[in-house]
Amino acid sequence: MLRQISLGTIGLIVGSILTITGFVAYAADNATLNLVGFFYGIPLLLGGLALKANELKPIPFSQSTTPSVLLLRKEQATVTQNKIRKDITRYCYGQDAHLDSALSYLGLSPTDEERPIITALRETEVNGAYALILEFDSPFIAIDAWQQKQEKMTSYFGPGVEIQITQPDENKIELTLITISK
Repeated sequence: MLRQISLGTIGLIVGSILTITGFVAYAADNATLNLVGFFYGIPLLLGGLALKANELKPIPFSQSTTPSVLLLRKEQATVTQNKIRKDITRYCYGQDAHLDSALSYLGLSPTDEERPIITALRETEVNGAYALILEFDSPFIAIDAWQQKQEKMTSYFGPGVEIQITQPDENKIELTLITISK
């Protein structure tokens, strides 16, 4: 639940309240509340602004996860699948894009402008195995380039996963991480 709350928004709200309280206390000649407003409110307000300026919003699910897939996730999901799902469905700070370092390592992000952008994810069952599907908007990198990196992706996201790459629409790529049965 805390992953779904923006720290920047909290900083802005609490900082604004304390700062306004400080100004009102200054006008009312209340030294104690005045100090609280200036010494805590303004730094919190500035910190909230800094976080808001550098915030990555959580990636949404493109379809809801069924209870049977949730059970499969609990039983079969690898550490990597869980980490990816948790990382991209929370607010992040200090990153250019979700999975930017992974895409750079895999050679799928030559520049910031050409980097594929993850737009959604979904969880499903493929032949009785748990699968995490990452949906990318990839107008500058063709599916051929993605498929050439498939072996590298398998070792990067593994062990215990099989990688499938599909192109449902032009400029759209789906990267599927399927749990391999043990």
